[in-house]
This record gives sequence, C-alpha cells and structure tokens, in this order.
Amino acid sequence: MAFAIPKITYTGKIKEITLGKGSKAVQVGGETSYPFYLFEGEMSHPPRIAMEVYDVAPDDWAEAALEPFKDVLDDPVAWAKKCVESYGADLIALQMISTDPNGLNRSGKEAAETAKKVASAVDVPVIVWGSADPEKDAEALRQVAEVCDGMNLAIGPVAEKNHKQVGAGIIGYRHTAIASSPIDVNLAKQLNVLLGNLGVPDGQIIIDPTTGGLGYGIEYSYSVMERVRMAALTQQDERLQFPLLCNMAREVWKTKEAKAKAEDAPTLGDPHKRGIMMEAVTGIVLLLAGADVLVMRHPEAIKLVREMISDFMVN
Repeated sequence: MAFAIPKITYTGKIKEITLGKGSKAVQVGGETSYPFYLFEGEMSHPPRIAMEVYDVAPDDWAEAALEPFKDVLDDPVAWAKKCVESYGADLIALQMISTDPNGLNRSGKEAAETAKKVASAVDVPVIVWGSADPEKDAEALRQVAEVCDGMNLAIGPVAEKNHKQVGAGIIGYRHTAIASSPIDVNLAKQLNVLLGNLGVPDGQIIIDPTTGGLGYGIEYSYSVMERVRMAALTQQDERLQFPLLCNMAREVWKTKEAKAKAEDAPTLGDPHKRGIMMEAVTGIVLLLAGADVLVMRHPEAIKLVREMISDFMVN
C-alpha cells in the first residue's frame, strides 16, 4: 500500500493585495495553505522584498550596512534608484526617520514632499513608514497620502491611536494601510476590524505584526504570526485573512551583535558577514512564519533570501 502524506483541509484564503501602479505593480497574498506547503495548497505570489531607504543619512548603522550605499546616503531619490537599478528591489521602503519628534522632528509637509519625489523617481511600489509616534504620524502620514494621491503607496505604521486620521487619508487618496499592532493576535484583529468599520476596503489592508530580530524575541513573533495564519486559513477568521509585512531590517541591525566591531567582539567572527547572516536568517524565519513582504537592508542578505524563496517555491 502506497504511503499517502496526511494533508490539512483549509477553509480560508489570504486576500490578494496590489501595491503600486502600472507594469511594476506587485501582488501579494492569495495563499490557500500554510507558508510553502505547496503539497497542500497554493501560493499565488512569491514573497517580496522591499529595500530600505532613509529620508536622511543614518548615523547609527554598522559599517557593513553603510558600504553598499555610501555614495547615495544623503539623497533618498538616488538611494531608491540605486536599490532598483543596481539591486533589483521589488519595492522601496522609505523610512521617514526625520519626522521623529525625538529627533529632527521635520514637518509632515517635508515628509510628503520627500515621499512624492521618491515615489515619482522609481517604477516599483513604495512603502512609506513613519516615525511610529502615533500623534506625529497622524499628521505626517495623512499629508503623505494627500500629496501622493492615487500612487497606491503602502502607508504605515497605522496604529489604533491614529487609525481614524491616517485611515481617512488612505481611503480618500487610494493607498494601502499597514495595520501595525504589538505582537498580539487579538490586537491585530481588533485593528483590522476598526479599519474595516472606518471604511478601508479589504483590498487596502496589510498586517504588520511587528517583529524582533534573530535572538531578540523572534520566536515570539514567529508564534504570533503562525497563529494569525492558523486563524485565517483553518478557522475562517476573515479579519485576519490579510498579507503580512515585516519591517525587520531595523530590528536586526540595531543589535549589538550586528553592530559590534571585530576588536570589540573578537569571538563573534567577521562583523561584515555576521550582520548579513543575522539579517538573512531573520528573513527566512519570518518567511516560514508567513511573511508576504520583508523590509530588508543589505544586498547580500537579500540575495541569500531570494535564493531560499526560489528553492521554497519549487513544488
């Protein structure tokens, strides 16, 4: 008697979301099974990788992360174009760190102008990520949505505290909301319910479950993402049937292991390879948990993850 692999019966499906406009628009979601369980269901679209661009030159990056972009760090438009033209980025993730009230505290108007310049300079979809201060993001991201009317940006983080202000801009100017909640299934669902009640269409919502880097809480992130997927695919929970986005590069590269120099941590090995491997392994773990979009930083780490995606997608 031939051996038959036991299979799970899935009753749900992840919604398909389109990011960007034109020929380089990207579709994510559409899964009918757990991540890469191609013997049980389908993954209509492979996971995508967005490359980070900062709106101002970062002052706290590891040397290994700075090196590929050292000629464009002061120009977010040139930085974004290099990511697309030199490294084949699927998407650009514009990190609006200059709007942080504890930092430069630049205005929403300035943020919107930068976002429009970057989005107009590349033909791939653009993610615009605020300071994660709910009050400041309510102002800045709303202006980004208005100035970039119809460009179908992915805008976040949209939190419970500012979902009405940012959500209204997303509805009015036709963008996608990145619904961000602090590593909790119930809070993720609650925010999606609130956005739905506000009027944000299901086709314009992506979940950001938030995540830690390798060795810094990633196992808890994995567990929460796994539970989100289980509820979506096997428990018919329609308010969790959305693609997942992980803004992970910051979490990896801020750790002491990724930033420590060789003389400060000689037992940790080559600092260049160390950070890259930490980012690549974090990305692969999050893909296995169900991530549809990864926000990454180093081109070599991205190359490794792309190779793994290619291998995973073979049925």
